[in-house]
Amino acid sequence: MERRSFLKNAGIAGVLAAGSAPAIVHAQQNLRWRLASSFPKSLDTLFGGAEGFAKNVTEATGGKFTVSVHAAGELVPAFGVVDALQQDTIECAHTAPYYFFGKDETFALDCAIPFGMNARQMTAWMYEGNGLKLLREFYAQFNIINFPMGNSGAQMGGWYRKEIKSVADLNGMKIRIGGFAGRVITKLGAVPQNIPAGEIYQALEKGTVDAAEWIGPYDDLKLGLHKVAKNYYYPAWWEGSTQFSLMVNSKAYNALSNEYKAIVRQAASDAHVEVLARYDARNPTALKQLIGEGAKLQRLPKDVMDAAFKASREVYAELNSKNANWKKVYADYSRFQADAYQWQGIAEGSFDQYMAAQKL
Repeated sequence: MERRSFLKNAGIAGVLAAGSAPAIVHAQQNLRWRLASSFPKSLDTLFGGAEGFAKNVTEATGGKFTVSVHAAGELVPAFGVVDALQQDTIECAHTAPYYFFGKDETFALDCAIPFGMNARQMTAWMYEGNGLKLLREFYAQFNIINFPMGNSGAQMGGWYRKEIKSVADLNGMKIRIGGFAGRVITKLGAVPQNIPAGEIYQALEKGTVDAAEWIGPYDDLKLGLHKVAKNYYYPAWWEGSTQFSLMVNSKAYNALSNEYKAIVRQAASDAHVEVLARYDARNPTALKQLIGEGAKLQRLPKDVMDAAFKASREVYAELNSKNANWKKVYADYSRFQADAYQWQGIAEGSFDQYMAAQKL
């Protein structure tokens, strides 16, 4: 969505809500929110998504509603944003919801689960399926209102000090891995480590971990992970896509005028599109550079993929039996995903496979 189009739409929303006034917002005067990001400033893909959201809000309100964006650790720790929202310390946050699976595994369904939906399926489920409705009901328990705000697309399987030739090679391996995918790799004998982006390089360099995954070529290159581990694997079976979210304190959101609420929604949607576009545009060139600088690109062995898939089904069955929140949302998620892949396997999948084999 172009900025001009965004501003036009936001302006129309304001005029319609107000009745006739030409100003976008006049029912609520100057307002300032603080947004805590779970990402460092160096990741212009993700931190840039929050900055874009803030810029749109400011422009659409003529500067009356501003959002200050703070990198991980400036206001609260990367993994402390949910607590800060609940405590009214901040008004909003931009994060990967699966960071908070320790509070409730259902958070991961707003982000990424092993062998989950791809980016287009996830967006379709959120906006046209029951995803947003079900997750809003879940987030209400935490006094949070969520908005999709970015997606990475399918991720890479990470950087490893040694080659992975079979699932047995994962036994005892310490792997920095995001979200509750750690529940799955534990069943494969690996030891998951949940480390913020800004600390991954040091952990891999010092040997605190044997392997580490982040997102994909562009961000991995920014973090310099190829300098401390050369074996670069794909795909990240745990993240067929990763959706990031704008989490808003429900009290702060409900205090907004209807005009401001509309602007927040549209600014988040605009950022949602831009973040994925950024990854799709930048990853190809970054991958070429990584290979040129010595990265050894390799596909994860089939027995690793098969064992991980089997383990993921075991984890989901366990959660269905003990977590009512998970069971309710996952039932709808899994039905939507099954139907989506029946269609995409026919059209999108077959077309993509053919085109990837051509010399363009």
